[in-house]
Amino acid sequence: MIHYESIAKIVDFKNNNGMDCEITMNKPFPMTSKCTAKAAPSKRKRMSPEERETLIVDEAICFFAEHGFEGKTRDLAKRLGITQPLLYRYFPSKESLIERVYQEVYVQRWNPDWDDLIPDRSRPLADRLAAFYKEYARAVYDYVWVRIFLYSGLKGVDINDRYLGIIKDKVLIPVCTEMRHEYKLPSPDKTPIEAEELELAWGLHGMFFYRAVRHFAYSLPVAEDIDQAIENDVSMFLAGAPKVHKRIVKKAAG
Repeated sequence: MIHYESIAKIVDFKNNNGMDCEITMNKPFPMTSKCTAKAAPSKRKRMSPEERETLIVDEAICFFAEHGFEGKTRDLAKRLGITQPLLYRYFPSKESLIERVYQEVYVQRWNPDWDDLIPDRSRPLADRLAAFYKEYARAVYDYVWVRIFLYSGLKGVDINDRYLGIIKDKVLIPVCTEMRHEYKLPSPDKTPIEAEELELAWGLHGMFFYRAVRHFAYSLPVAEDIDQAIENDVSMFLAGAPKVHKRIVKKAAG
């Protein structure tokens, strides 16, 4: 079991591998962030293949969060108390292990219910954006998520490209679409969303993400009330973005 020290209301969830994740909100970030995998059982205890695989994945998540993808599989095996050949029986290459980490840390944390938050026109746009980012923070504001994501970009592992494709489709395009509806601009069917418009939505997403980077990469303090900080981000964005957005869309429409 991995314990993620994160922003802190306690939210417990399990991923498909049965991993228990504990995430807290509305308290300060801990000054010392860490990831602690479940200790390996005594060597006398024979583990099932499923238990061994779970242990390897859990430890690999912590290992890559701490050392990046330059970390050697022989060091991971030593940390697990197993041989490198045994590690490769479960994951025949480092790339296959990284792929499993991607699935565990990124894909399985995406909640399909989030897809309905931004397009829900029964609520004011500001409420929808704040609701999405508050829920999203509960899943991604933690040590392993942020650090593995940053290490991936530095190493050139394709985690970033693949995950940011999800963000574009499920967050940025819906933000642009709903802003167009809110401010009575042409729909994307009439005037396609282009790079300059997406860049505007990246501005909001960047505010959200950089808060976690400041803590987990730079060890800097952040706001104690994360929900309020997110509401402030959204208010600031909507105070300035509509005028710029209108200009961008009108230019794209010709």
